[in-house]
Amino acid sequence: MSKNHIYTTVVKWTGNTGKGTETYLGYERTWDIAVPGKDLIHCSNDPLLGGDPAKMNPEDLLLSALSSCHMLWYLHLASSSKITVLSYTDTPEGNGENMPDGSGRFLSATLKPIITVKPESDLQKAAEIHNDIHKYCFIARSMNFPVNCIPTITTAT
Repeated sequence: MSKNHIYTTVVKWTGNTGKGTETYLGYERTWDIAVPGKDLIHCSNDPLLGGDPAKMNPEDLLLSALSSCHMLWYLHLASSSKITVLSYTDTPEGNGENMPDGSGRFLSATLKPIITVKPESDLQKAAEIHNDIHKYCFIARSMNFPVNCIPTITTAT
């Protein structure tokens, strides 16, 4: 039987420079994400669209959420398979397109985790776990574009 979850957040625009959206160039594309009990995240639009490159943008957050969900399921499934993960770092890449009318979308994402496991681990099984993750990962199951994974798995020395 399925169980529903409710997620909440507060997204508050912080870019009013004094005159609201009176003119297109007269306001900043910045906001804060506040989830009760968690650290505040300061965000901006994608730099391609005039945003602050020092702040997280929606595309960064989407790709980070996808990668994080994959990682958490990998760690869970590895542990259940008696594979001890010692380190996990991902450098995912999202492929997006912008249309002449200003709209855009992700076309695909590629996760590129680099994983170190204990020397006695079954490397083939460690690699195969990635094939099962998208059956479970809430974020990956919600995407409407292909999500690929190219893992590199090594043993600790």
